[in-house]
Amino acid sequence: MEFQSLGRREVIGRFDGGRITSDGGGLLLREVDQRIGLLDRLAACFTDHRNPESIEHSVRDLVAQRDLTGERRVREQDRGNPLAASSTLNRLELGIPKSAISDRYKRIAADNEAMDRLLVDLFLESYRKPPRKIWLDLDATDDPLHGQQEGRFFHGYYRCYCYLPLYIFSGEHLLCARLRTADKDASSGSVDELQRIVGQIRARWPKTRIIIRADVGFCRDAIMAWCETNDVGYVLGLARNKRLQRALGKEMEEARLACERTGEAARCFRDFRYRTRKSWSCERRVIGKAEYLP
Repeated sequence: MEFQSLGRREVIGRFDGGRITSDGGGLLLREVDQRIGLLDRLAACFTDHRNPESIEHSVRDLVAQRDLTGERRVREQDRGNPLAASSTLNRLELGIPKSAISDRYKRIAADNEAMDRLLVDLFLESYRKPPRKIWLDLDATDDPLHGQQEGRFFHGYYRCYCYLPLYIFSGEHLLCARLRTADKDASSGSVDELQRIVGQIRARWPKTRIIIRADVGFCRDAIMAWCETNDVGYVLGLARNKRLQRALGKEMEEARLACERTGEAARCFRDFRYRTRKSWSCERRVIGKAEYLP
């Protein structure tokens, strides 16, 4: 198939290239995996109780799903079907550690604690030397459901039936992904995860300053108190209320006048001490923003 020439070069389309892919990024991912050993290390987080003589797909193969041609399949009728069937993957995904050794089918058990440690280890290894300061970002989001899945609840904020997983990132590095049902507070389980992650980081980087950052859903006394006790900084969103609005009354008026004078958005800030009447155990620093828009 010929196309318009590019200068003195002919442009021809041919279809005899064999098995190729337009997803060249897969090659880069493979190189990264080979350097950091991600798939091998993830596979090591599973215990395989299957009979070795009956195994066609190793745990490493199941994690990677990279038998592209299926030429290594034992049975002739399976050759050409490259990936493990759903029933085989179920044995990986649904195995229960306590019963896997005696279970007839689901004989692969995951070590969840080892997988949690692996995420943080990969983050630590990405630095050549300990940084002076790191930020840990906490967030919850919706994982919508479309059937009668176990633990199905309606979430008023997201207006759908969903799960409510908790994520903790540092930059682009995922440190925690915890699946939760949607009948929980956005911050549920955060202290336990922070205690685990911060402990693992400080064992390697004892002098690194750690600060957490999150929206108003994580502005809870238990989280702030834990941070204060363990020398972890925090920047958390704070929901507005009438007391805070009164405290920012002067700044709000200044922002209004500035907006009317310039025709552009105006912001004023106030740094003050504040404590809720019931939910907080002590007085804390609050930075209030008074904003007025055209």
